Amino acid sequence: MAEDAAAALFDRLKTLDLEMSLIGPDDLSTRAPGEHPLNFQGGVMALPHTVEAVSDLVRWCASEGIAIVPQGGRTGLVGGGISRPGELIISTAKLATIEAIHAAERTAVVQAGVTLQALQEAAAEHGLTTGIDLPSRGTATIGGMVSTNAGGILAFRNGVMRHQVLGIEAVLPNGEIFSDLTRVVKVSAGPDLKHLFIGAEGALGIVTRVVVKLESRRTERATALIGVPNAQAALDIVGHFQARPEVLVEGAELMWRQFFRDAAGIFGFDAGWLEEETPAVLLLELSGESIERTMELFEAGLETLWEPLGLTGGIVAQSLDQARKFWQLREESEFIYRLHPAALSYDISLPPSYLDTYVAEMRARLAAVDPAHSAYVYGHIADGNLHLSITNTANISAERALEIEAAVYSGVREAAGSFSAEHGVGQEKRHAYETFGNPVKRLLARQIKAALDPNGLFNPGKVPF
Repeated sequence: MAEDAAAALFDRLKTLDLEMSLIGPDDLSTRAPGEHPLNFQGGVMALPHTVEAVSDLVRWCASEGIAIVPQGGRTGLVGGGISRPGELIISTAKLATIEAIHAAERTAVVQAGVTLQALQEAAAEHGLTTGIDLPSRGTATIGGMVSTNAGGILAFRNGVMRHQVLGIEAVLPNGEIFSDLTRVVKVSAGPDLKHLFIGAEGALGIVTRVVVKLESRRTERATALIGVPNAQAALDIVGHFQARPEVLVEGAELMWRQFFRDAAGIFGFDAGWLEEETPAVLLLELSGESIERTMELFEAGLETLWEPLGLTGGIVAQSLDQARKFWQLREESEFIYRLHPAALSYDISLPPSYLDTYVAEMRARLAAVDPAHSAYVYGHIADGNLHLSITNTANISAERALEIEAAVYSGVREAAGSFSAEHGVGQEKRHAYETFGNPVKRLLARQIKAALDPNGLFNPGKVPF
């Protein structure tokens, strides 16, 4: 029945005189769906070539009562791109033009389907780069990153996607085109409505064009792995170098022991320089005007901090290839799911000074649920964003899953943090949104959704507006 509905929708779409490509059920079933296996369950994908085609297609869907699921690079980890039979996937893959890079003002105007890596490479020709970076840079699209308010490696310095966006164009649920493509930081002309679409996961509109801020690109970098006794010591190291005007901190990633040891084992990384019981390892990268001076400051700083902070081992990359191997340990975290295919994943943010307390209390709560569960803990230390993967969860009951969720999320909001730091809500975190989210914010979000999409046709069943 679902296959028949998809085929019928595909046939109807083929009769429309719109500038777009179509992929039907047969072809879509042979393609990789991205991070979630149900992304292509709807069976039909439209790929408009212009914003006008997006607008016309959305108007047609609204008149026919057809629900829409916007998709970018399908790198989302919370099911925000899942489609169901009867829903139409609208992909921004054909909206992939970098329209302008204004080097003097450090801005870029790009269509939503441009990947982060494509923009980084284009900006590099002007000595510039994006102020945000992600491990999925080769697939993640700018429109998708806007829609999830992506964070990533540089959020501690430049903020999240919300802080990188100057202007947005989006197609509303009624087909109208919202266009606010300002290229300036200072706009005090009433409410800044573009922020409605940032983090809305396609539930309020389809982002089609973005004005993005750029920053200087610094290629002279030094990278190190440092054994630390706790998160506070890692933060003290980061703070030491942030206070040094000759260098910029380009990355500060903390891997607790289980994560680092298993990553090293999977990737064949020699960790013999590290004391066996070291609680965590900091991956720190600095940039400067010259590699020689950057390395000198790096090594001098670590020497100064070594005894006061109780550091237990360190290694500075001696080549670009070695630095890449350091980053592989942190960025290719999917190794967890090779070892534990059913592991449950979480993505929280906390004030950085609270991290050690949280990790200790979380582990205690998790052990109280069942001592068999263990937690991989890792993340962006300088902005307090932790990723957690809970093991030994195969074939657990729904009740047990909720107990684990409570063990992870308890106290996060009270500590002025967030149950979702950078992955969004989608479908996977609906229960957490209702249980651990702010009730007044939920009410306001639903009122906005009702005003812009009264029939609930944009990405239904995901962010529970």
